Order: sequence, then C-alpha cells, then structure tokens
Amino acid sequence: MLIPTNIITETIQTRRYLHQHPELSYQEVETGKYIALQLQKMGIEHEHGVADNGVVALIQGKNPNKKVIALRGDIDALPITEANDVPYKSKNEGVMHACGHDVHTSSLLGTAKILKALEQEFEGTVKLIFQPAEEMMPGGASIMIKEGVLENPTPTAIFGQHVHPPLEAGKIGMKGGMYMASADEIYVSVKGQGGHGALPHDCIDPILITAHILTALQQVISRRANPTSPSVLTFGKINSTGGSTNVIPNEVKLMGTFRAMNEKWRFEAHDIMKKMAESMAEAMGGSCDFSIVKGYPFLHNDEALTKKVKARAIAYLGAENVVDLPIRMTAEDFSYYSQVMPGTFYRLGTGNAAKGITSPVHTTTFDIDEKALEVSTGVMAWLAIQELSE
Repeated sequence: MLIPTNIITETIQTRRYLHQHPELSYQEVETGKYIALQLQKMGIEHEHGVADNGVVALIQGKNPNKKVIALRGDIDALPITEANDVPYKSKNEGVMHACGHDVHTSSLLGTAKILKALEQEFEGTVKLIFQPAEEMMPGGASIMIKEGVLENPTPTAIFGQHVHPPLEAGKIGMKGGMYMASADEIYVSVKGQGGHGALPHDCIDPILITAHILTALQQVISRRANPTSPSVLTFGKINSTGGSTNVIPNEVKLMGTFRAMNEKWRFEAHDIMKKMAESMAEAMGGSCDFSIVKGYPFLHNDEALTKKVKARAIAYLGAENVVDLPIRMTAEDFSYYSQVMPGTFYRLGTGNAAKGITSPVHTTTFDIDEKALEVSTGVMAWLAIQELSE
C-alpha cells in the first residue's frame, strides 16, 4: 500500500501540532475538539464527548454491516516539562507528550484519511476510537466501554499501537498471548509513637517497622510467586510525618506499585501483602493501614488474531521489519478492550540511534524519528482492510 505523500506530510504536521499542545488526562478538551474538526474536514461521521473528551468515528465501506473492526489511539499527555530544543516543543509548561500519544492520535487520523479514500474498495466498517485518559486510573478505556464504545456497532476485533524507542523507526514488534502486566497502586501508612532519637526505648519507631515491612514484602515475590508467572513489587516513595536526625516520627507513608501477569495470583498477593504488613506492624507495637487501589488488568493479545496480524505485517513491511517482543511489566489500559474482545496491541519503532533519538518514554527528552509516522498510518490501515476482507 503506497501512502500518498500529502497524507504523510499532513500526519507529521498533525503530530507536531499535538506535541505543542499537550493536555493531561481528563483535561483533553482542546485535543478532542481538534480531532473532531479534522474528522469533520474529512467528511467522517463522528461523535465528540464520549468519556468527556473522547471521539468515536465510523468509516463505512460497501456493505457496512458485514463486519466491524476497531482501531484505537490514546490522546492524553503527561505532567513532564519538555527539555527538547525543537520547533514543536510543548507550549504548555509542565505538560508533555512524553509517552507518544501525539503519535498515536496523529497516526489514527492519518489512517482515517487513507481509509476514507479507500472506502469504496472494502466491505465493512472501521470504528475509530480516540481515547482520553490512558495515563491515569481508572483509565479512559474503562469509561468508554461503560459508555458503550464497543456497541452500535460492535467490533469483532480491535487494534492498537504504541511507540517503542528501543525499536528502530520502520519496524514494528508484537507478542501473542500474555503481553503486559496488571497495575495496582499501593498506599501504606505505618504508625508508631515518636520521640527523642536518643531514647528509642520510649518510642515505637515507625521507620524501623517500615524497614522490616519493606524487606518482608519482597518475599511475596521471591518466595510466594510462581516463577512462571512474573510479578513485580516496587515502592517508589517513602516519607515520614515529622522526624529529624534526633527525632523519631509518629508516622511513615509509602507509595508503590504491584504488577502481575496472572489475575488469580494478583488478588492472592493483595491479601498476603496486606496481612503481612499489618501483622508485622502490630507485632512491633505499631499499626499499619495498607490500601491497594485496583488498576488496569493484564493485557492479553489474542493468539489467533496476533498470528494473523504478524503475517499481514510481514507482507506489508517485510520479515526483517517485524520482530517478536518479550513480555513487559508495564501496563496499558488497552487491556480493558483485550479483556472483552479479541485484540492485538503492537509496538511501533520510533528510535534512530544515528540521529540520537534514543530517549525512553516518560522522559523529558523523548522524541521520535518521524519516519515512523509513515509506517504507523500505513500498517494500521493495511491491518484494518485485511481484517475486513477475511
């Protein structure tokens, strides 16, 4: 499929505009308006305001009821201050498309242009889902599903893509089956009795209790988890209420994340961690409030569908440009779609070591080789047409 030069150019321009005007999760007001305007210009039927700022569009080919498939792109940005010195640098201080959602959105709009131009050459309907709030729980996907995004009409399959800096632009990668982890947030408050640091016998030291809890909780992973089902427990923030070099505080607070690839083990681990932390604190004279906020489920790529996607991608890009990827302990709310219908979530190569474009996502210097935009638009349009033609 040869992508017209004007569509590639317009997709690059769209990506740069979106990169300059990022908006945080649940605040994508102008982004939603911009997407709706572009679809209107293309003459594509759409609904703006799904899950507040989301946009859903339909491109109908011949015999539109024959088959329906969905393509998804997320639209929100991150609370990061951009450090890149580029003409399209973020104009919104403290907000940046550091996870590539500007790429996902512009790519889906570029794919829409391709499919609209070819609508008389395929049968069925393509549903375009421009989803808000991927970066923040409960996740825009869960909200859109509750509001009926997978109904009227109902797709038989859904596809999504995500930027992947370690992979060179021009390539894509994927993995069938279990691919990405569930993600839960952990909030812990360990309470003791503060006092003078030189008189610990008069106190109940919550810092010492916390140290024991942190060490013990890692045994949940090293000794209780089945090694065939990976899981990760990380605490990324710890601070005390008060405290100094010679002051034992009354309370210590922790924040962490738990990731798993098995839903049964995921919830078993929740109970184990909570009981372990609370009983350990009590045994040492203190107390512990252990709260787990359930986040995104694991992401499962339908094996049969992903096998077909890989073969079709090879036909389009060549075998040397389609790679197999390992599982990832990161999380994505595309998982909500994959829990209710066959889906494939694949990675789009965006790196270019020769140009110095190597920064990971979620960093102040993340950027892409814009060659990736030709691949992102073409592959998604190709996969949609091939799936409808089956």
